Amino acid sequence: MLQRWEGTRHRKLKRVWETICQFGMPRKTVLHATSAEEANESAHRLSGCKTLVVPNGVEIPQEVIHSRNEDQLRILYLGRLHPKKGIENLLEALRKVNGRLRMNPYLTIAGAGERCYTETLHTRIRDLGLTQHVKMTGHVEGPAKTRMFENADLVIVPSHTENFGLVVAEALAHGVPVITSRGTPWNRVEDIGCGLWVDNDPDSLAEAIERICSMPLQEMGLRGREWMRREFGWDLAASKMVEVYRNLLTTPRIMEYESIAVSRVVDGKR
Repeated sequence: MLQRWEGTRHRKLKRVWETICQFGMPRKTVLHATSAEEANESAHRLSGCKTLVVPNGVEIPQEVIHSRNEDQLRILYLGRLHPKKGIENLLEALRKVNGRLRMNPYLTIAGAGERCYTETLHTRIRDLGLTQHVKMTGHVEGPAKTRMFENADLVIVPSHTENFGLVVAEALAHGVPVITSRGTPWNRVEDIGCGLWVDNDPDSLAEAIERICSMPLQEMGLRGREWMRREFGWDLAASKMVEVYRNLLTTPRIMEYESIAVSRVVDGKR
């Protein structure tokens, strides 16, 4: 909530709220950030507040079952419907690759948002001639959400900005490779070999879709799943948060802990 992007609304109101928080926060206050990017963009808005980076945890399914469709590239967008999410860029990218792939691209948009914006997306899909290639399902959760991952070959997260981007972790935990934008803190997907980290403009997204089609998607998904199990399981996330609270209660040397926690994430070593 402390991050900003070019489309951020209510900037003045948010500054007023941040000022109120600044004066009202207790002396021993820690700002919990879920990524180094969120920490860097948010910390200066609450001066004097210690910032610790502890990534969110993600539920790792005991097993994953994926259906196969050799004729389609099944792309999934899952998340809130909001201009910040860059969905229009994804739709334009889909128009660009349509007819250029060996498989027929099909995009499922799962999520809910304000009615006016949702109607804008429906109109955009029609104007781009994508009604046969895009389906909007509305909000999904529980077993329906699991089925979305099971029936997806690829998850795309084209956001302009994200503090963490939990859907990236959820997709990888279900063994689905990702294309995620540079507005998300997931640059390591390329190092791990489970996805692509690209600009979120239509040309870059289209090029990434074409490129990932020639990559071993199943192997990439398995690598991503193992990464989530190794570094983002809830046991690990919970133990890190317990350590944060323990330091708040027992030691005044929070700043020293902060520098260690942030540097570990910046260096890519949790």
